[in-house]
Amino acid sequence: MTDTVVQLHKDTPQDAQDAAPASASPASPERPRRRVRIDHLRRIVVEVRADDGYRALVRHAAYTLGGARVLTRRAWDSRTTARHERMMRAAEAAGNEELVRQWEQRAYAYRFARHRRRVELLQMVMNAPKAIATGTGAAAGVLLLLGVMLAWANHDISDVLTPLAATIELVGWVAFLASVVWEPLLYSLPVLGLAAAWSVGRRQHTAPAWALPADAEDRDVVPDEGAILKALGNLGIAPLNRAIKDGWQARWVSPTTRSGNGWHTQLQLPMGVTVEMINLKKNVLAHNLLRKPVEVWPTEPPKQPGTLDLWVADQGSLSGAVPPWPLLTEGTTDYFKGVPVAVSQRGEPIVGRLMASNWMVGGIMGSGKTSIVVALLLGAILDPLVVAEVYCMAYNVDFDPLKPRLKTLVKGDDDEDIEAALQALRNLRDEVTARGKLLELLGGDATKVTREMALQDPRMRPKVVVFDECHELFMHKEYGKEAAELAIKVMKKARKVAITLIWVTVSPTADSLPRDVTRNTSHRVAFAVGDHVANDGLLGSGRHKAGITATTLIPGEDIGTAVTVGFTNKPFEVIRSHYVAREPEKGIDEVTPVVDRALHLLDGTPAADGEPMFEPADPLADVAAVLGTEPRMLTQEVLHRLAERRPDAYREWGPADLKRALEPYNAEQYKSAGKSVVARDRVLEALADRAADTEADLDEERGAA
Repeated sequence: MTDTVVQLHKDTPQDAQDAAPASASPASPERPRRRVRIDHLRRIVVEVRADDGYRALVRHAAYTLGGARVLTRRAWDSRTTARHERMMRAAEAAGNEELVRQWEQRAYAYRFARHRRRVELLQMVMNAPKAIATGTGAAAGVLLLLGVMLAWANHDISDVLTPLAATIELVGWVAFLASVVWEPLLYSLPVLGLAAAWSVGRRQHTAPAWALPADAEDRDVVPDEGAILKALGNLGIAPLNRAIKDGWQARWVSPTTRSGNGWHTQLQLPMGVTVEMINLKKNVLAHNLLRKPVEVWPTEPPKQPGTLDLWVADQGSLSGAVPPWPLLTEGTTDYFKGVPVAVSQRGEPIVGRLMASNWMVGGIMGSGKTSIVVALLLGAILDPLVVAEVYCMAYNVDFDPLKPRLKTLVKGDDDEDIEAALQALRNLRDEVTARGKLLELLGGDATKVTREMALQDPRMRPKVVVFDECHELFMHKEYGKEAAELAIKVMKKARKVAITLIWVTVSPTADSLPRDVTRNTSHRVAFAVGDHVANDGLLGSGRHKAGITATTLIPGEDIGTAVTVGFTNKPFEVIRSHYVAREPEKGIDEVTPVVDRALHLLDGTPAADGEPMFEPADPLADVAAVLGTEPRMLTQEVLHRLAERRPDAYREWGPADLKRALEPYNAEQYKSAGKSVVARDRVLEALADRAADTEADLDEERGAA
């Protein structure tokens, strides 16, 4: 290697002369020579850095120095309030005053405890001489007493000093062993320290990238703060690269925490870097985090501009089997409470609301649209009050098994079939008007149909109407315009009178789905779609740029997985719909037994004695129930009682899940005397506020009416 470097230096003048252009100015003969020298120096550096021995030397030295820096920082953080100050600055930058106060309290508690330890240590040092003297005297007295007892037993006065002599001899042996071990230990301490620093540096990858072994790229499967920063730094985003090069210090609005079957974090991005830039590199980000694109979701919180909200699923957690549909073998439903249709990206059950809701489901053929619609319909008909109708403007057999329980099933894309769907919309327009008048008679001041009203008058029975392949209706040359106008009129009034419309399409565009229909839809479900136009046609304008996109779902692979809006209070949810199988060629039929149970319920003869009714989980009310009369309860105890109360809903919950459920109501757990607790007063206040908000919504609706 040295010979190569020397030879390059020897050849430089001649190379410079050969490389000098013939037209070079005599006034500046050194300029081309200087350029060639720079090129040679660069070549030398490249060759030196390519040498395995040099790379190994730099790598292990960087491991040691970087590990020492990491250990020093950890020690500094453990002995000072530096960590608290960093978290306070991050919370202050995020505008989270409550979090700032919490970290201030923690910093104060830490300083107080540290001061107390120091005072106790000082007192111990001051009392040490007295304690040592007292202990030595007591030990000598005990040894002499043992010697007296030994001398009495042996009738030998010399045995009085035997215990004391044995103790002195033992101390001598300990001192001898210490002298033998001490010197090697003293010399080995620096070596052990360097080894520890090297080990930490190796785990933290503190060596430069060019010095790492070519076949030893080690990326963390767990997306902690270090892995996330490394993944972001390798996206090829110029403003982000400049910020990192200039020493940008990441501010974690929310540190990486476990969330269901994945990890969640929030990071304030540097100036000049937007979440949209990161979304354009989503596939690369997923690759850097050792995930599939569907397992990585970078978004921007609505109330936290400039913040990257990142959720990363466990490897393969969105591709395994979905749990069986909860109502597959038993259970009834209540239209007014909703039905189970899917599980979320965190593995939590997703309840589909029917009352005061409208649905829009879309995606490429074979992406799994029918699975969620069938689960929704089966759940609906397990309520004997529900009237169900299906208008499928295509020839398929997806809804044939449900025909015995359906009031109407129309199939086909001929003009008469399209006209039947249009006539259904005309009937619904008249029905919502009639129900509105009847609601005023039956409900008094009530603004929505209730189950009691539906039981009282058959004309108020809940109704679920599915329009599959609805683009055939809205794009029809003769009926399309009227259908769009009727759909909008019905949807605006149906939510109060217990009528639910479900639109299903394979072609979600501006022409196939009227914009006002999309705007008035509460539950939007996008399975795999072809482009951002279809994505925003289903989920709403601007969703693709915000990272809420189903374009990364792969048809034929991510079957049954969808991006949804309106299911929870979060900006979006990635769900995996339950699949109620019906495959005659394989001898599988799970749909017909459910339909038979629904028919028995409709006839007034329950399918099973004491069949349980499906009850959606309400975390706030359930926490209040498990707290009982306890003013405060440990978080772990609350989780344990929730799991006992509803194993299906809370069995897998941890502290992060509980916080996520209670945080929107400002009732989340907090630290008291160093322990995480949930306060009954906070939960009850949150319940009262929620009830007040519901009443305010009802008053607003009454005013609008």
